[in-house]
Amino acid sequence: MSLTLALGLWGIRRENTLWGDESVTYQLAQRDLSQIWHTAQHIDLVHALYYAVMHGIFGLFGGGLLTLRLPSVLAMSVAASGVGLLALRLAGPRAGLLAGLVFPLLPQVQKYAQEGRSYAMVCALVTWATYALVVSVRHRVRWRWAVYGSTMLLACLLHEFAVLALVAHGVTLVVSRVPRPVTRAWSAAAAGVVAGLLPLAVRSAGQSEQVSWIGGPVRLRYFLVVAVVGMACARAPLRGRGPVRLAALAVPILVLPGLLLLIASPVRPLFVDRYVLYSNIGIALLLGAWMDYFHRLRRWSRTAWIAVVAALAALVPSSLSLRTPQSRSNDATAVGAAVRQEGRPGDGLLYLSGRQRILTGANPEDTRFLTDLALAQDPVSSNTLAGVELPAEEIAARMLEFERIVAVRAVGVHSPATPQEEAKTSTLRRHFHAYGTTHVNGARVTVYLRDHDPAAKPVPEPTARERAVG
Repeated sequence: MSLTLALGLWGIRRENTLWGDESVTYQLAQRDLSQIWHTAQHIDLVHALYYAVMHGIFGLFGGGLLTLRLPSVLAMSVAASGVGLLALRLAGPRAGLLAGLVFPLLPQVQKYAQEGRSYAMVCALVTWATYALVVSVRHRVRWRWAVYGSTMLLACLLHEFAVLALVAHGVTLVVSRVPRPVTRAWSAAAAGVVAGLLPLAVRSAGQSEQVSWIGGPVRLRYFLVVAVVGMACARAPLRGRGPVRLAALAVPILVLPGLLLLIASPVRPLFVDRYVLYSNIGIALLLGAWMDYFHRLRRWSRTAWIAVVAALAALVPSSLSLRTPQSRSNDATAVGAAVRQEGRPGDGLLYLSGRQRILTGANPEDTRFLTDLALAQDPVSSNTLAGVELPAEEIAARMLEFERIVAVRAVGVHSPATPQEEAKTSTLRRHFHAYGTTHVNGARVTVYLRDHDPAAKPVPEPTARERAVG
């Protein structure tokens, strides 16, 4: 737990930068609870509980990067302690110590321990729900199953895909061949979790457009590597205690959640590594038990120790890079700074697409002296993430009133084919020319100048790629 806390605090400010998803958390957590609720009716319902929790934390400690990320650091520390106790209970003290040390060293754990999102909290809750499951199998007391079910439900309400851990738990009990009363007790608890989650799942299904950006598995390589390593460790005769064996618990929670998302991918791509962050519980348990097994066999030769030191040394570059702005897919702070630097008081401001307005929403000072040409109603008053935009004709007319326009365009993100977006791009193409572009992580900020003699510039037809990208 102390190691997790130390690694979480190391470089937690990430050079005083936010990325897009954290910017959303920062903006929504500062709204009233009623505003968070009304916004969740339109978008991001799956994260509504997390925003409400962060609203309370911001109210107590004030907003800021530390307040945004410290809850995740603390949550991951709680998860690490749970991993250690699980391995202690299932494989002994040395395995518990080793698993507890391995867990915070995993790159994915280090990354999301410093993320202002719900994933670390979900990981902590799933870890302790798993511990409650192991204890309940042995003692068979009703209140323990109630604790298990309540903890799992809370994890699922923070993020729906935590329910996949419930599936992994069920497989663990089947593989462990636990007595029938235990299976019935788990089934009742699982039914309660599903019933509690069902209203959220049904309502959020209507907001599936918000995951339309997932074109395929995101950061699949890490999942495949740890799954292969974990399966290799599970082949060793690991020490076990009680009716639930460590491998029977660790392998399903390591493999099944990600595998189920991959199976669903042909219908709708849903695999994103952070959605199943809690699968790292499995690899930490297996690695800890595997190292304990080799220690018991007294096979720790000089070569083995060199391999361990080399593996730890290999983690250093990754750990350093995770604490830089470039470790995320975009840098909202850099986008805002570029807009502030390139824009002049009175310039027009255009987002391509309007969804990218969230990139500058965390610091209103970046856009204070610019006029948002497409905005009809701001995000707060409209209870949305990015506001409500004007009709296409009005956007085009407003653009023609300005000599300079600062445009923000995300890199690698397709703009929706809406009349508003088509009006923005076609008006820029016909009546403006690019004066200069600032490239930042995940976006580019371009200054456009008005053409006063349209006949002097030919108007090429947009290519298919230009139409797709907007």
